[in-house]
Amino acid sequence: MSCGWAGGRCRSPMGGGSVRVRRLTMVLRKLLKCSLRDYGFCLASVLLFSLASLCYQLNGGAPALLLELRKYLGNSSFLDGYRHPPPKVLPFPSQLVYNRVGKCGSRTVVQLLRVLTERNHFNLINSDIHNKTRLNKNEQMELISNISIGEQPYLYTRHVHFLNFTRFGLEQPVYMNIIRDPISRFVSNYFFRRFGDWRSEQNHQIRTPGMKDEERYLDINDCILENYAECNNPRVFYIIPYFCGQHPKCRDPGEWALQRAKENMNENYLLVGILEELEDVLLLLERLLPHYFKDASAVYHSSEYKKLGNGTITVKKQKPSPEALQALYQRMRYEYDFYNYVKDQFHLLKRKFGLKTHGSTPNKEYSIPSRMEIAGPSHEDDDDTWLKDIYR
Repeated sequence: MSCGWAGGRCRSPMGGGSVRVRRLTMVLRKLLKCSLRDYGFCLASVLLFSLASLCYQLNGGAPALLLELRKYLGNSSFLDGYRHPPPKVLPFPSQLVYNRVGKCGSRTVVQLLRVLTERNHFNLINSDIHNKTRLNKNEQMELISNISIGEQPYLYTRHVHFLNFTRFGLEQPVYMNIIRDPISRFVSNYFFRRFGDWRSEQNHQIRTPGMKDEERYLDINDCILENYAECNNPRVFYIIPYFCGQHPKCRDPGEWALQRAKENMNENYLLVGILEELEDVLLLLERLLPHYFKDASAVYHSSEYKKLGNGTITVKKQKPSPEALQALYQRMRYEYDFYNYVKDQFHLLKRKFGLKTHGSTPNKEYSIPSRMEIAGPSHEDDDDTWLKDIYR
């Protein structure tokens, strides 16, 4: 090997190759170091994302994610001209719970669902339990476990107060519901308990055979104005507990239960509609939950379905007097706060979708003028003009 002096160094004829080897080695080291660093960064990101996702779901976050469907579908023509059934995969939910509120059109909707389950190929799980809405811890665990093992996609429906699945370590399903003007719901329930609907009337059946005649034929105005238990709190505090949940404080008429109900509605319910605008509720359900409610409006307007729906109308209903309505409204002020909140959110969602009411007008049979909604009637004011709109 010969040496030459160049820059104070001894160079070999093979020196150029050695330099290239060293350079390649340095590049490989940098790449390896970079790869390891990137790998570590990716691994850390995945871990952080997993932890965040877990925390999010444990706090009831999964259903809230589905609320983004409103924005997605509201800015698209998803169903316009769409002729193929959409695949039953996310982002549309495969587990839906309809914890239906009594006397808010739920039997009408369940009859509609029985038709749609054959058309849209989902499983309808309709509970036969109608009079047990409040559950202890073991009953909650049993019911939640039974719901969760249903064959997906499924829609589970029952009269039951809101259940928190994440409390027991299970995935929270998506909720939906429909409510009604609180006084209208109360009046319908009052007479339904006594006389049933047209189906039971035709069969000469009485809804509550053990009820004594003095209770069955008790005038609704006397019940309200004389403060019978059936027409007073906590009996008339009825809608809010369905959204507040199973906590004992959910049964107490007050601000705590009201705010809890609003929070649960915002975080866990994809849609809460109002019965007075049922046709628009069905239109929104077709957009938000096409797996379940595709063609719901068409079925609802069909002559075959109308024959079924007419049998669910409560018989022998009477309108309470203006004085009874005024007293009842004051007892149900929290119910009306929640109802008006739901109605505002429902109308906001309609505007996002650009939907207009088609042939359905809100039922104002038991409506209360705006100044009553805000502050209630003044006992010092003898002006009864606010009552003129009651039966409009």
